[in-house]
Amino acid sequence: MSEPTNQRFGFIAIIGAPNAGKSTLVNQLVGSKISIVSHKVQTTRARIRGIMVEGNAQAVLVDTPGIFVPRRKLDEAMVENAWAGATEADAVLLLVDARRGNDEQAQSIVAHLKATKAKAMLALNKTDLVRPDALLPLAQELNEAFPFSETFMISAQTGSGIPKLKERLLGLMPEGPWHYPEDQTADLNLRFLAAEITREKIYERLHEELPYSSTVETETWEEREDGSVKISQAIFVARDGQKAIVLGKGGQMVKQIGQLARKEMEEAFGRRIHLFLFVKVRENWAEDPERLRMMGLTL
Repeated sequence: MSEPTNQRFGFIAIIGAPNAGKSTLVNQLVGSKISIVSHKVQTTRARIRGIMVEGNAQAVLVDTPGIFVPRRKLDEAMVENAWAGATEADAVLLLVDARRGNDEQAQSIVAHLKATKAKAMLALNKTDLVRPDALLPLAQELNEAFPFSETFMISAQTGSGIPKLKERLLGLMPEGPWHYPEDQTADLNLRFLAAEITREKIYERLHEELPYSSTVETETWEEREDGSVKISQAIFVARDGQKAIVLGKGGQMVKQIGQLARKEMEEAFGRRIHLFLFVKVRENWAEDPERLRMMGLTL
């Protein structure tokens, strides 16, 4: 581990409504893909930590689940984990989708920040998709609702405004020794990361066909003498009909998902991967506290 003088280290929580672009922002700041990114909302279920390094500063980015009105135990756990990530951080950044503006979800999050007397910065995201003359009034409206310490205009997709935001976030980190090697980009269990990769491929292939009643677990991880890894994963769905969707005709859909996931795992882990996928029905997995704990969520 390199040891720059006057080291700085801390935690940054990125909060916001579902699909505000939090995972894309984390990936931009870190410089590599560590969070599942999908056009579907609520894809980040656990606090995935990316590690950002520049100069003498190292910061752990806590990519929280989107904050929304919970309906199930899974939802409650996701929202609870999102706010836990904020309360534990040295800096909090609220990300707002500039296209949606100060909608009901943004207002609810701002109200919670105000009630807890938290300190936070504001970033308006997806500014490349909004008329420039609409941005300043939106920023003013949000700052009137809550005293944000600073406001940034960014596009996590294109990278616009990211360098300035990154510099400011790292500058807020308190003095202290680094916790991770300089070349490490994520504090992630490899089994969990492998499951996240497969889950992303399910979203990519099935689009609107499969609802959020699905999750992936890495059941076995077997290191082989030739340096390769044999991975067995279970794709859990809530109903038999959903199982048929994931399997596809003659098993072709799950085969495609497996091929895409295996390719990305090999790129991410730098080794050959033997991936085996099994689709299983577990009707109430989203209400099972033990299942949520295995996903890194707590109630």
